[in-house]
Amino acid sequence: MKLLGIGSRINHAVYGFGVVTNVTATMYWVTFQKDGLETIPLDTDFEVIEACEDDVDTVSFYDVEKSLREILERFSDVSQVVALADKYKNGTMILRPADSNLADKEIPINTFWHKIVMLRDRLRVMEQKINSSKDLDDQLKIDLQQYITRIYGSLTTFNVLFASKDQQFKGSGK
Repeated sequence: MKLLGIGSRINHAVYGFGVVTNVTATMYWVTFQKDGLETIPLDTDFEVIEACEDDVDTVSFYDVEKSLREILERFSDVSQVVALADKYKNGTMILRPADSNLADKEIPINTFWHKIVMLRDRLRVMEQKINSSKDLDDQLKIDLQQYITRIYGSLTTFNVLFASKDQQFKGSGK
């Protein structure tokens, strides 16, 4: 049995017309006009309308998307979704000056939260750039890494805002 490649068009007795969008060792992933994405065993009986060659290095759209997401998260300011603790969602921060003649400043917590997450993500990118730099000597990398760890420690006050503990700031933990 010769495998069909991605892009092959088929007509299936149950699902109708479709296009092969991925091939695994045991299944075709086919996007059908009526039913959308379905997986069917390689030995399923169907009519081949147009066969495309099966490339040895075939990569699925899912794999490409996953790789791209990992690259963007690692090397850019693109941030992962970080949830704000439910009790603070749509809340307001009030900054009240000691001088009662001055007005309070109200800031939506969601706006403040967004800035905290951006700060955290940019620190992580800086950390990665320092660690992967070929221009910095090892001692300078260690010094800068320790400084960044102390910055994280200074930001632990804001951990109360995180919905998930594994996304919180972590300092040196002395």
